[in-house]
Parts: sequence; C-alpha cells; structure tokens
Amino acid sequence: MHDPSAPTAAAPAPSAAAPVPTELVLHQSSGRLEVTFSDGRQFSLPTEFLRVHSPSAEVRGHGPGEGTLQVGKRGVTISDIDPVGTYAVKLVFSDGHDTGIFSWALLYDYGCNQDTMWARYLQRLDAAKASRDPVG
Repeated sequence: MHDPSAPTAAAPAPSAAAPVPTELVLHQSSGRLEVTFSDGRQFSLPTEFLRVHSPSAEVRGHGPGEGTLQVGKRGVTISDIDPVGTYAVKLVFSDGHDTGIFSWALLYDYGCNQDTMWARYLQRLDAAKASRDPVG
C-alpha cells in the first residue's frame, strides 16, 4: 500500500537552496512564458518548446527510450496555467495537452539548457523527416 505521506519521485519538494519562481508571466502575443527566479535569473521559454518537452508520460514515455517525438506543434499556445501545490504548475496547451507537471526545478533546468535542448529536438525532427508545422 502506498504511504501518502511518503515523498514521491514525481513531486519532489524543492530544497531550501533551490531557486523558486518569483514571477510567471505568459506573453500570448509572442508565445512565451517568462519565468523569474529567486536567484535573479530570468528565462523566456517559448510555448512550443514547453509543449514538445512536456514532462508527461505521453511525451517522455514511462521509461528510457519510450518518449514520443512531438511533431506539428508550431503555433501551439498555453491556454491555462494551474498551480500544483507550492512546487509546480500544470500547463494547459491549445492542442488539448494538459498532463505535464512542470516543477520549479524543471523550469529552471529548461531555462538553463533551452538552446541545447531545442537544437537536439530540431535534429530529431530532421532525422525523422518530420515537421514543426501542423498537418493540414
């Protein structure tokens, strides 16, 4: 039986030293989520980037190598941001995707590694002969 008071891997509490957001601003016109952290760092994360790197099982899979390459997500927007406790937000995307929980640590990591992650994503798209553009 699962002990509800036991910590889980899906929802770690941030450590006292970990930066936490002091401000989240969604810029619909530019399609970016701006996140300012307690250490003063600020990141501007494109909504398409967040969608294709969603931490959901649908995107990442349930284990190593099980992820699904997300295609056709250019132009996707964030339609809602729901708080999850004091450690994360759930982003609701215009394509209906709403199962990714973006912890503060994950958003910070994405901000720090955005360029490398985006380049790797574009390489995977190219290798799959897939497109960022929606079909139709």
